[in-house]
Amino acid sequence: MTVAREAEHLHDRPGWNCRICGRPWPCATAKTNLLYEYRAFPSLLRIYLSAQMYDAIEDMVTDEGIPLNLYERFLAWAWHKPPTP
Repeated sequence: MTVAREAEHLHDRPGWNCRICGRPWPCATAKTNLLYEYRAFPSLLRIYLSAQMYDAIEDMVTDEGIPLNLYERFLAWAWHKPPTP
């Protein structure tokens, strides 16, 4: 018997869209998975997401400036209570 592992919803650089669903990363599935994965250490999740946001800024900055709403996209949602297993 084989069990198919669900594909991870990871970002694709330099566009920072999800490799699986194509939505801006972190997509809804990635957010749910990250909240669950870091449920015991929510501060580490915020550190990880902060690092990802700064990498995204480096990739996304243009002559026109930095994209708006990156804080909301990468960090604001991470303050929610993690789901219980």
